[in-house]
Amino acid sequence: MNSPQYIQTSLAAAITLGLEPGRFKEKVKLTGLNLLLVYDKKCIGKCAYCGLSNQRDALNNTEKKKSKTFIRVKWPVYPLNEIIERTVKNSDSFERICVSMVTNSNAVKDSIFIIKKLREKLTHPISILLAPTLINDKDQLAEIKNAGADMAGVAIDAATEKLFKKYRGEGVKGPHKWGKYWQVLEWSVEVFGKYKAGVHLITGLGETEKEMVEIISKAYKAGAKTHLFSFYPEAYSTLENLNPPELSKYRRIQIARYLINEKNCDTDKIRFDEEENISGFDYNVEEIVKEGFAFMTSGCPGKNKNITACNRPLANERPSETFRNYPYVPGENDKDLIRKQLSNIE
Repeated sequence: MNSPQYIQTSLAAAITLGLEPGRFKEKVKLTGLNLLLVYDKKCIGKCAYCGLSNQRDALNNTEKKKSKTFIRVKWPVYPLNEIIERTVKNSDSFERICVSMVTNSNAVKDSIFIIKKLREKLTHPISILLAPTLINDKDQLAEIKNAGADMAGVAIDAATEKLFKKYRGEGVKGPHKWGKYWQVLEWSVEVFGKYKAGVHLITGLGETEKEMVEIISKAYKAGAKTHLFSFYPEAYSTLENLNPPELSKYRRIQIARYLINEKNCDTDKIRFDEEENISGFDYNVEEIVKEGFAFMTSGCPGKNKNITACNRPLANERPSETFRNYPYVPGENDKDLIRKQLSNIE
């Protein structure tokens, strides 16, 4: 069952489409349909934290049934036509569709085919999450745009070139190159437009808070907003024993991202201590907490430009834990909890 005739979708999307049993936590509703290309042959990437890494099988080879999760949940496979038919019937459930490549030699042409098929029956805006290692020039991005995508994402993930090499490149004998990812991001901005391209960054891979702030600012100045994730360990990945960042740390980075991306604040509005942790902001933090948007999932927008369409419920934590990225506007109880997590910030 290979793309483009077949596609994976998140468990949350499968539940929303009536393809899998299950229910969401109170107040949670999926608003973005995530689709992931699927192949019998594993992704050629060897990223140390990823459930799609072809190194994961080696760490999982003692199990009778190898784990096939991604972002810690299963991604069931369905015929593309069935997903399209179900989405037509449930069109009001979603504000955006995101097609995600894997690093497979057929992924570019298959993504173009899938986007065209989606566009034949659906009017939702469509994003493409690129596999930069496969992109040779801007013409390929133009083909993707002409097929029907209006936004593009590049998952750089690591905040520094050193960490990128360690966990995605030569450190794990992987194919990905820091320079190539930034080149493809630059092309994406040129083809799709300023702030119609986004960069994925993961907090908690070993970077300092200052390094994360600097890379968010670099991307913004290049014309790309940051879609921020918190590291959370994937079972049987190389980094399965690495702890996620403390919530207080993640909240500080969320505020910094929000100020840079949504308030057009420069990094000189953010103060750091000697260990390069954020010590304060030259901005009223209470105002940000009252708004609540800074602590929501960041990504491609939906109808409400302040709220991400691709809200990825529980992508950064377990159901029993506090939301790191809220999939809805935080309520008053949520905001009180956020205030406690930010108690040491000026």
